[in-house]
Amino acid sequence: MSDLKIMRYQNLMVGEALSNNHLYPFACNELSSIIKQGYSRSPKDLKALIFRDTLSAFRLLPDVNTSAAVSAAKLLLRSVEAEFPKQKKNLAIVEFKKTKVALKRRSKSHEEDIDLPSLPQDILIHIFSFLDASALLSASQVSRSWNQATHEDSLWRSQFELHFYHKFVILNQSDTDYREAFRQACIEDKSSKFIRSGRGYCDNCDSIVWHDNLKCSKKQCRLMKFGNEPLDPMSTQRVVNYLLGTYSSSDDSDSDDEAIPGGPGLWAYPTLH
Repeated sequence: MSDLKIMRYQNLMVGEALSNNHLYPFACNELSSIIKQGYSRSPKDLKALIFRDTLSAFRLLPDVNTSAAVSAAKLLLRSVEAEFPKQKKNLAIVEFKKTKVALKRRSKSHEEDIDLPSLPQDILIHIFSFLDASALLSASQVSRSWNQATHEDSLWRSQFELHFYHKFVILNQSDTDYREAFRQACIEDKSSKFIRSGRGYCDNCDSIVWHDNLKCSKKQCRLMKFGNEPLDPMSTQRVVNYLLGTYSSSDDSDSDDEAIPGGPGLWAYPTLH
C-alpha cells in the first residue's frame, strides 16, 4: 500500500503543476487537502515528497504573484501549521516568510515601473478565449480593462456550451446573458468545485490529469481522434481520496475553506468602468 500511494502521488504531478502559473493555485489547494487529510497516515517516503513540494510551492510563489496564488499559498501554510511535525513545520514557515519578503520587494519594484499601455479590448478578448472559467474569473480582478474584457458574452457562451451542453441546446437564445447563466448553472449543478479543482479523468489516458479547459493537456491525447472529448471533471476531494485509497460520502463536496482561484465572491464582482 505504501508503494501504491507513492506511485499515485507521483502520477498526480503536483510538483510539476506548481511551476505552471495557471495551475499553481489548484496545485496548492490540492497539496493543502492532501496534507490536512492524509499526511499523518502517509508513509515516510511520501511525507518526504509532500514536504519537498510544499517548500517548492512557497519558493515559487513570487514568480506567480497573483491574488489567487497568494490565497492558495496561505491555505497551504495553515495545513502545514496544523499537520507537519515541529521541525518540518518550522522550516516551511521560514520558507514562507522569505517568500513574503520577496513578494514585498517585487510589489515595490512593480509600483516603480512605468505603466505600459493596455492592450485593445478585442485583443484581450481573443487572448481570454483560450482561458478556462476559473482563469477568466481571476483575470477579471487584475485591472479595469481586463475586467471589462472578461465580461464579453462570447467568452461565457463558450464556457456554458462546454460545461453545460445539455442546457445550452435549450437556452441558446440571442438575448441570453451567458455569464449569469453560467453562474446559475454552477449553483444548480453544484459544479463550481469541479471547475476550480483543475482536475479531470481522461478515458484515453485512464488517469487523473490536469485539464486544459476540460480537455486533456497531454500531447498524445490531443493527437488522438477522440483526444478532444471533454474530460469527466473531478473535485479535489475525489483526487485526495484516490491518493489515500479511501472513499466517503463527501467525495463530491470540498471543504468550505478551499481557496477558489481568484478569491471568494468573484461572481459578485462588478463590471469596472
